[in-house]
Amino acid sequence: MDVGIISQIFAPRHGLGYELRHCSVTPGQVPGRDGLGFTVEHGLSLLSSADTVIVTAFNTYLDPPAPPVLDALRLAATRGARMVSICTAAFALAAAGLLDGRRATTHWLRTADLQRFHPEISVVSDVLFVDEGNVLTSAGLAAGIDLCLHIIRRDHGVQASNEVARTIIAAPYRSGGQPQVVPRSLPETLGDTLAATREWALRRLNQPIGVPEMARHARVSTRTFGRRFVEDTGYTPMQWLLRARIDMARWYLEGSPLGVDQIAARVGLGTGANLRVHFQRILGTTPTAYRKAFGAKLAETGAQPPPDLRLIHGESTA
Repeated sequence: MDVGIISQIFAPRHGLGYELRHCSVTPGQVPGRDGLGFTVEHGLSLLSSADTVIVTAFNTYLDPPAPPVLDALRLAATRGARMVSICTAAFALAAAGLLDGRRATTHWLRTADLQRFHPEISVVSDVLFVDEGNVLTSAGLAAGIDLCLHIIRRDHGVQASNEVARTIIAAPYRSGGQPQVVPRSLPETLGDTLAATREWALRRLNQPIGVPEMARHARVSTRTFGRRFVEDTGYTPMQWLLRARIDMARWYLEGSPLGVDQIAARVGLGTGANLRVHFQRILGTTPTAYRKAFGAKLAETGAQPPPDLRLIHGESTA
């Protein structure tokens, strides 16, 4: 599944310029699990030129990979390649020493093992993925989709990642902080209700929405709403709203000529100064720099803002 996720999301047909290559210790037949194997064209020498190295899960994760694999991973990281693991592949990066002193995650069934065998790592047990800059790790299986889409968002912006998500019929974006497993001992079932409330809020980001309004829409108390919202998303309602507003600002910066002050008003952040502060804090860059990087890419490809962009804000399409 890990190999399939990577192949689907970074496929050339999406037009994002990724060149995907598969490699193993030696080229040729590689056995897989559950009767599925692979024919791999390249050996470890491929890592000497890769910009991003994605390691997939492996069954013998408690045994360190072969020394040539660890050496190749270390050399790739040393020369600046982005290092990514999906599921138990975090054990490979850990064995190579690439996670020392960093936050990292893996499948929720294996986080205790990762912490026990590699105490120098700050293991985060209940998140979908962890982004530590040039080293990224994901939880198990489907969380690899979220991490790969996150990488596209970093590389090409919100519109590109959402377009890929639509193509593969995946959720456009699940934050890394979202829990891997929803607690079972819950007296009330609010999953669909909270999803509907989030959709309702996304269409009203330009309005002064807060926890009371969202809880009222969900027809629960503010205390219950806040608690369940964190369990569902990994964020408080206000943290989620702020990130949603920043994401919508990214949409406008990528695909519209609106000024920063105009965008700030449309996404409910009031002033351009307020947008700049939150943009810098969450994304580590400025709106102007972001537009220069991703607006230019959009213009080059001829892509257009999605047709439902105005609907998200509750604006008329007439």
